Amino acid sequence: MSSDRRDFLRRAGVGALAATLARGAAAAPRPNVLFVLADDMRPDCIGAMGNAHIRTPHLDELVGRGMAFTRAYVQGANSGAVCTPSRTMILSGRSVYHHTNGGFAKGNTGPEALWATTMAAAGYETFHLGKRGNSYLPGMKAFETCLFTEQIGADQHEVASERCADRVIAFLRERRSDRPFFTYLAPPVPHDPRVAPKAFMDLYDPDQIPLPARYLPVHPFDNGEMTVRDEKLAPWPRSEAVIRRHLADDYACITCLDHHLGRIVAELRTQKQLDNTLIVFAGDNGLSLGDHGLMGKQNLYEFGGMHVPLVFAGPGVPQGRSDAFAYLFDVYPTVCDLTGVPIPREVESTSLRPVLTGTRQAVHDVMFTGYRACQRAVRDDRWKIIRYPLVDRTQLFDLATDPCELHDLADRPEHAAKLVEMMTLLAAQQKRYDDPVPLTVAHPQPAAWTPPAKGGAG
Repeated sequence: MSSDRRDFLRRAGVGALAATLARGAAAAPRPNVLFVLADDMRPDCIGAMGNAHIRTPHLDELVGRGMAFTRAYVQGANSGAVCTPSRTMILSGRSVYHHTNGGFAKGNTGPEALWATTMAAAGYETFHLGKRGNSYLPGMKAFETCLFTEQIGADQHEVASERCADRVIAFLRERRSDRPFFTYLAPPVPHDPRVAPKAFMDLYDPDQIPLPARYLPVHPFDNGEMTVRDEKLAPWPRSEAVIRRHLADDYACITCLDHHLGRIVAELRTQKQLDNTLIVFAGDNGLSLGDHGLMGKQNLYEFGGMHVPLVFAGPGVPQGRSDAFAYLFDVYPTVCDLTGVPIPREVESTSLRPVLTGTRQAVHDVMFTGYRACQRAVRDDRWKIIRYPLVDRTQLFDLATDPCELHDLADRPEHAAKLVEMMTLLAAQQKRYDDPVPLTVAHPQPAAWTPPAKGGAG
């Protein structure tokens, strides 16, 4: 065993047990792990999760034999490219407020225990395939095999899903190790440009795609990020026809990805490895696509930037759905917990295994999310507050009666006490995670906003 690995095991507090596992002397074989991270994936774009207008037979099968978390979120982002801090949190197990790769850290960082290193120390063969840009390079390079989509031509979005699946299947066929594998697949879809082979594009007629219940032509005020790149992908005001076209293209890319995920699952079945493979599917962040007059992921609405799909299926995972709160970076310790891999003490996130096994109803009481210095939010089972400090604007929503967040209650006298309660909760969460962003500023800007006369794609 190398001195580096011994040092890692010592720092992680794993002790002699993990050292033994690292030498391949585990008493029982561990399950394989396949983690699939889609790029810009809305949580409502899986057929089995209630979307009757999208075709995702293989994801539906995954949901049917596993556990889907309906309230999973990215904790936050200090970058318009939300995928960067999101992937950093996943690979490091550290909060967005405690890492420096697009995070908010102000001296709060510490030693990291990278996910790939943790799995390798426990005897796993590690393989990564994903985009080089907007990710966390140290976390990617920690894999024994690290491939970038650019190396296999998968940066061309029309063929990305196919080429990524081809390479993973080749890995499964060519590997000669008797170790279990940990495969991290991060295809660059359905991120724009939203293009797929014609057969998939032809499946969706924009005129038959319903508008989201949260559709608005223009966002009603300046949220601090109104003209970021994503928002320029459609002109203002957002017309119904343009939103339907974007949704149809998004659905086509997801159906294409689903098809090629099915090929990987088929290969696992052929190799008689499917029953011994833990499969986790998630999105790196959400996307608005017309919700509230927005297009991108740079917002904190429920179906905006931070809400993501999250599904576990495989050994030790019962079938069902859970409305327990989950952070996306909880995946790291959860996978460790499900595979018997010790969770390093440097990991800040929380294992969801107690929820999966039914020993606890929840491991988080609330969800705290943030975007740059301009937006903060917290929600519990019923209530949600979004604070916009740069324009001194606050929204309060009763999600039990208004799940689409269409009726702001912040100015209603009868909800004044609830507003104070939620602001207090928000401040407490900021303190808990060392969030340095103030909820008020000395000289707020006007909240009124007028869209550019020209701008955005058609």
